[in-house]
Amino acid sequence: MPPFLTVKNVSRSFGRNRVLRDVSLSIEAGRLVGLVGENGSGKSTLLKIITGMLKPDRGEVALSAKMGYCPQEALLFEQLTVLEHFRCFAAGYNLPDGEWQRRMEELLTHFRFKNHLRKQVAHLSGGTRQKLNLSLALLHQPDLLILDEPYAGFDWETYLHFWDYAEAQIGAGRSILVVTHFLSDQSKFHQIFDLKNGMLT
Repeated sequence: MPPFLTVKNVSRSFGRNRVLRDVSLSIEAGRLVGLVGENGSGKSTLLKIITGMLKPDRGEVALSAKMGYCPQEALLFEQLTVLEHFRCFAAGYNLPDGEWQRRMEELLTHFRFKNHLRKQVAHLSGGTRQKLNLSLALLHQPDLLILDEPYAGFDWETYLHFWDYAEAQIGAGRSILVVTHFLSDQSKFHQIFDLKNGMLT
Protein backbone atom coordinates (compact mmCIF):
# COMPACT_ATOMS: atom_id res chain seq x y z
CA MET A 1 0.00 0.00 0.00
CA PRO A 2 1.43 3.44 -0.90
CA PRO A 3 1.70 6.09 1.85
CA PHE A 4 -1.48 8.04 2.48
CA LEU A 5 0.52 11.25 2.02
CA THR A 6 3.85 11.88 0.32
CA VAL A 7 5.54 15.29 0.29
CA LYS A 8 8.62 15.27 -1.91
CA ASN A 9 11.23 18.04 -2.17
CA VAL A 10 8.74 20.85 -1.62
CA SER A 11 10.05 24.43 -1.68
CA ARG A 12 8.17 27.72 -1.49
CA SER A 13 9.24 31.35 -1.44
CA PHE A 14 7.41 34.63 -1.12
CA GLY A 15 9.54 37.15 -2.94
CA ARG A 16 13.04 36.80 -1.51
CA ASN A 17 11.80 35.05 1.61
CA ARG A 18 12.43 31.29 1.32
CA VAL A 19 9.77 29.78 3.55
CA LEU A 20 10.16 26.07 2.72
CA ARG A 21 13.41 24.44 1.65
CA ASP A 22 13.28 21.00 0.03
CA VAL A 23 10.80 19.47 2.51
CA SER A 24 10.04 15.76 2.26
CA LEU A 25 7.90 13.53 4.46
CA SER A 26 5.46 10.65 4.18
CA ILE A 27 2.64 9.27 6.31
CA GLU A 28 1.77 5.59 6.20
CA ALA A 29 -1.50 3.94 7.19
CA GLY A 30 -2.21 3.55 10.91
CA ARG A 31 0.14 6.30 12.07
CA LEU A 32 -0.17 9.22 14.46
CA VAL A 33 2.26 11.87 13.25
CA GLY A 34 3.17 15.28 14.66
CA LEU A 35 4.46 18.29 12.76
CA VAL A 36 5.93 20.85 15.14
CA GLY A 37 7.15 24.33 14.34
CA GLU A 38 7.36 27.75 15.92
CA ASN A 39 5.66 30.76 14.37
CA GLY A 40 7.53 31.67 11.19
CA SER A 41 8.98 28.16 10.71
CA GLY A 42 6.97 27.55 7.52
CA LYS A 43 4.40 25.31 9.20
CA SER A 44 1.33 27.16 7.92
CA THR A 45 2.71 27.33 4.37
CA LEU A 46 3.41 23.61 4.34
CA LEU A 47 -0.08 22.90 5.66
CA LYS A 48 -1.65 25.01 2.90
CA ILE A 49 0.36 23.12 0.28
CA ILE A 50 -0.62 19.73 1.71
CA THR A 51 -4.32 20.67 1.77
CA GLY A 52 -4.21 22.11 -1.75
CA MET A 53 -4.73 25.77 -0.83
CA LEU A 54 -1.30 26.79 -2.13
CA LYS A 55 1.00 25.50 -4.86
CA PRO A 56 4.70 24.85 -4.19
CA ASP A 57 7.40 26.48 -6.31
CA ARG A 58 9.08 23.09 -6.61
CA GLY A 59 8.35 19.56 -5.50
CA GLU A 60 5.13 17.61 -5.31
CA VAL A 61 2.45 16.34 -2.95
CA ALA A 62 0.75 12.98 -3.54
CA LEU A 63 -2.38 11.96 -1.65
CA SER A 64 -3.60 8.37 -2.00
CA ALA A 65 -6.30 8.48 0.66
CA LYS A 66 -9.47 10.35 1.61
CA MET A 67 -8.42 13.42 3.62
CA GLY A 68 -10.19 15.35 6.34
CA TYR A 69 -9.02 18.79 7.47
CA CYS A 70 -9.84 20.48 10.76
CA PRO A 71 -8.61 24.10 10.63
CA GLN A 72 -7.54 26.07 13.67
CA GLU A 73 -10.28 28.64 13.07
CA ALA A 74 -13.61 26.83 12.85
CA LEU A 75 -15.36 27.42 9.52
CA LEU A 76 -18.83 27.72 10.99
CA PHE A 77 -21.87 29.86 10.21
CA GLU A 78 -23.32 31.76 13.15
CA GLN A 79 -26.98 31.52 12.10
CA LEU A 80 -26.99 27.81 11.23
CA THR A 81 -27.72 25.09 13.77
CA VAL A 82 -25.44 22.16 14.52
CA LEU A 83 -27.77 19.88 12.54
CA GLU A 84 -27.75 22.25 9.56
CA HIS A 85 -23.95 22.21 9.56
CA PHE A 86 -23.91 18.42 9.44
CA ARG A 87 -26.45 18.46 6.61
CA CYS A 88 -24.43 21.02 4.60
CA PHE A 89 -21.14 19.20 5.02
CA ALA A 90 -22.78 15.87 4.20
CA ALA A 91 -23.94 17.37 0.90
CA GLY A 92 -20.40 18.63 0.25
CA TYR A 93 -18.99 15.17 0.94
CA ASN A 94 -21.78 13.63 -1.18
CA LEU A 95 -22.85 11.30 1.62
CA PRO A 96 -26.23 9.53 1.39
CA ASP A 97 -28.82 10.33 4.05
CA GLY A 98 -28.55 7.15 6.07
CA GLU A 99 -24.75 7.26 6.18
CA TRP A 100 -24.23 10.85 7.32
CA GLN A 101 -27.01 10.62 9.88
CA ARG A 102 -25.44 7.52 11.38
CA ARG A 103 -22.02 9.17 11.46
CA MET A 104 -23.50 12.32 12.99
CA GLU A 105 -25.07 10.29 15.79
CA GLU A 106 -21.77 8.55 16.48
CA LEU A 107 -19.85 11.84 16.66
CA LEU A 108 -22.49 13.66 18.72
CA THR A 109 -22.48 10.79 21.20
CA HIS A 110 -18.71 10.36 21.39
CA PHE A 111 -17.94 14.07 21.86
CA ARG A 112 -21.02 14.57 24.04
CA PHE A 113 -22.83 17.50 22.45
CA LYS A 114 -26.01 15.84 21.22
CA ASN A 115 -28.10 18.21 23.33
CA HIS A 116 -26.85 21.10 21.16
CA LEU A 117 -28.07 19.60 17.88
CA ARG A 118 -30.73 22.23 17.19
CA LYS A 119 -28.87 25.22 18.61
CA GLN A 120 -27.46 27.96 16.41
CA VAL A 121 -23.67 28.23 16.40
CA ALA A 122 -24.03 31.81 17.68
CA HIS A 123 -25.24 30.35 21.00
CA LEU A 124 -22.53 27.71 21.41
CA SER A 125 -19.56 27.91 23.74
CA GLY A 126 -16.03 27.87 22.34
CA GLY A 127 -15.54 24.28 23.41
CA THR A 128 -18.72 23.10 21.72
CA ARG A 129 -17.79 24.96 18.54
CA GLN A 130 -14.52 23.08 18.48
CA LYS A 131 -16.34 19.78 18.97
CA LEU A 132 -18.46 20.64 15.94
CA ASN A 133 -15.41 21.76 13.96
CA LEU A 134 -13.68 18.43 14.62
CA SER A 135 -16.81 16.37 13.99
CA LEU A 136 -17.40 17.98 10.58
CA ALA A 137 -13.85 17.05 9.56
CA LEU A 138 -14.56 13.47 10.64
CA LEU A 139 -18.04 13.16 9.14
CA HIS A 140 -16.93 11.39 5.94
CA GLN A 141 -14.58 9.11 7.92
CA PRO A 142 -11.30 10.20 6.30
CA ASP A 143 -8.32 7.90 5.99
CA LEU A 144 -6.03 10.82 6.88
CA LEU A 145 -7.16 13.51 9.31
CA ILE A 146 -5.12 16.73 9.43
CA LEU A 147 -5.54 18.85 12.56
CA ASP A 148 -4.23 22.43 12.67
CA GLU A 149 -3.42 23.54 16.24
CA PRO A 150 -6.20 21.38 17.71
CA TYR A 151 -5.34 21.93 21.36
CA ALA A 152 -6.02 25.68 21.14
CA GLY A 153 -9.79 25.17 21.15
CA PHE A 154 -10.16 21.92 23.10
CA ASP A 155 -11.56 21.93 26.57
CA TRP A 156 -10.34 19.14 28.84
CA GLU A 157 -13.29 16.86 28.09
CA THR A 158 -12.85 17.24 24.32
CA TYR A 159 -9.12 16.66 24.70
CA LEU A 160 -9.68 13.32 26.44
CA HIS A 161 -12.37 12.19 24.02
CA PHE A 162 -10.18 13.18 21.09
CA TRP A 163 -7.42 10.84 22.23
CA ASP A 164 -9.92 8.02 22.72
CA TYR A 165 -11.19 8.56 19.20
CA ALA A 166 -7.69 8.92 17.77
CA GLU A 167 -6.56 5.60 19.24
CA ALA A 168 -9.58 3.84 17.73
CA GLN A 169 -8.93 5.40 14.31
CA ILE A 170 -5.25 4.45 14.34
CA GLY A 171 -6.20 0.93 15.33
CA ALA A 172 -8.54 0.78 12.32
CA GLY A 173 -5.68 1.67 9.98
CA ARG A 174 -6.40 5.37 9.58
CA SER A 175 -3.82 8.11 10.19
CA ILE A 176 -3.75 11.51 11.88
CA LEU A 177 -1.39 14.43 11.34
CA VAL A 178 -1.30 16.98 14.17
CA VAL A 179 0.21 20.33 13.16
CA THR A 180 1.09 22.52 16.14
CA HIS A 181 3.67 24.80 17.74
CA PHE A 182 3.55 22.72 20.93
CA LEU A 183 3.10 18.95 21.09
CA SER A 184 1.92 17.34 24.29
CA ASP A 185 1.76 13.59 24.95
CA GLN A 186 4.68 12.96 22.62
CA SER A 187 4.83 9.31 23.64
CA LYS A 188 1.54 8.71 21.80
CA PHE A 189 3.08 9.61 18.43
CA HIS A 190 4.70 7.20 16.01
CA GLN A 191 6.74 9.98 14.41
CA ILE A 192 7.35 13.69 15.00
CA PHE A 193 8.70 16.09 12.36
CA ASP A 194 10.30 19.33 13.55
CA LEU A 195 10.16 22.20 11.07
CA LYS A 196 12.80 24.90 11.63
CA ASN A 197 13.56 27.73 9.21
CA GLY A 198 11.69 25.93 6.44
CA MET A 199 13.55 22.63 6.84
CA LEU A 200 12.65 19.38 8.58
CA THR A 201 14.92 18.09 11.34
